[in-house]
Amino acid sequence: MKLAIIATLVGSAAAFAPSGNTVRMQSSIRSTTEDEVTEVAAEAAAAPLPDIVPEPVVAPINGWVPNESLPCYGLPGALAPTGFFDPLGFAQSGITLNDVKRNREAEVMHGRVAMLATVGYFAGEAISGPFNIHGPANDQLQQMPAPAFAFLTLSIAAAELRRATIGWVEPDFGDWTKTLWAIRDNYYPGDIGFDPLG
Repeated sequence: MKLAIIATLVGSAAAFAPSGNTVRMQSSIRSTTEDEVTEVAAEAAAAPLPDIVPEPVVAPINGWVPNESLPCYGLPGALAPTGFFDPLGFAQSGITLNDVKRNREAEVMHGRVAMLATVGYFAGEAISGPFNIHGPANDQLQQMPAPAFAFLTLSIAAAELRRATIGWVEPDFGDWTKTLWAIRDNYYPGDIGFDPLG
C-alpha cells in the first residue's frame, strides 16, 4: 500500500515539471498536403513583394511564440482528434493574449491542486498522519492542532505569493486598471520553475 502511495505521489509531481517538449504539435485537422504547400510557395514566388515593415520578433517562451492568427495564440494544448476544442467560447476571436495566458494559468494551477488534493484525500484515509489524525478525509482538517493548521495556512499563502511574484505584474496603485489581472510578457502559464525530478 505504501509503495502505491509513493508511486502516486511521484507521478503527480510530474504535473509541476515544466514541459520539455518544445516541438509544436498540430492536429491532423489542420494538416496540409504537399500539393497545397507547393501551390502556396509558387504563388508567393510569383507575387510582387510589397513594402512591409517587419514586426518585432517575440522571444519564444518555453518554445512557444504567440501567433495572433491561431486560436489561443497557438498556445500548445490542441490534441487530436478534437484539435482546438472550446465549446464555451473562452477563446473567442478578439480575446487578448493576456486573457488567454490568464485562463491557461487558472486551468493548469487548479488542475495541479486538484491532483494533489485527490492524492491527499486517499493517502489521508490510508495512513495515520503525524498528529494521529484518523477517520474520513472530510473530517481530518478539523482534527489538526491549531499551530499545525496555522503553519499549513501560512505555507499555502507563501506558495501563492511566490507564484504571484513570478507570473504576475506588480500592482500599480496609481492606475490599478493597467495592472489588474496582468501576467508578465515573458511568463509561460504554469511554469513557476519548480521541477523536483530534474
